[in-house]
Amino acid sequence: MSSCTVMALDLRMTPCFAGPVSNDGTRVPGPVVCAALGMEARAVRRGLTRTPVVVVGYRARRADRLPDACAALVVAGFGGALDTRLRPGDVLVADEIRTPGGEKAVPCAAPRLLAEEMIRDGLSVQTGPLVTTGHVVRGKERAVLAAQGARVAEMEAAVVAAHAGRLPVAAVRVVVDGPGHPLWHPGVLGRGLAARRVLARIGPALERWSVLLVRGEDGTAAR
Repeated sequence: MSSCTVMALDLRMTPCFAGPVSNDGTRVPGPVVCAALGMEARAVRRGLTRTPVVVVGYRARRADRLPDACAALVVAGFGGALDTRLRPGDVLVADEIRTPGGEKAVPCAAPRLLAEEMIRDGLSVQTGPLVTTGHVVRGKERAVLAAQGARVAEMEAAVVAAHAGRLPVAAVRVVVDGPGHPLWHPGVLGRGLAARRVLARIGPALERWSVLLVRGEDGTAAR
């Protein structure tokens, strides 16, 4: 999950879309976006025209709902910044997904390409490592993870990556809280609403990126 305070689960999902047309006229399976909570899913859907969104639940407890035959799995939602270079409303496109236990990090698919597409749409975007934890990170733990190089903490991406197997994975988090902007503070409501507006704007870039990914124009064609 993100650092969002809403815990209600929306377990609805839609099937994998047919995807873009390749040069020989055949359909190529497209990506699926994964969101922890219904409010995140509803926000990101606003900017999507052909990409389905699966609600995987808090800590991705319903990752079994994800399809096995799509071009990529994209985790999208809110997150908590670990360093001061990211402020509420900024977007982190993960270049790798880590866990605090030190397991091997999972590299993300074409993160710089995805970040560039979002920057084209006027979003404030940075790239860097994301860490998946089992709880909301705050205080000293935030500083420890930041010292290890992670830039945002959340609760689903590593679970989704484990489910993905050989499928390419991407992760996009809109910052809600961070150093100097604690989660449990009256200002979180306004930050959450602002982050939701940002999340609703990432869809067009995701879909442009996905077309380039399945065509192999990023240099690493989807497997």
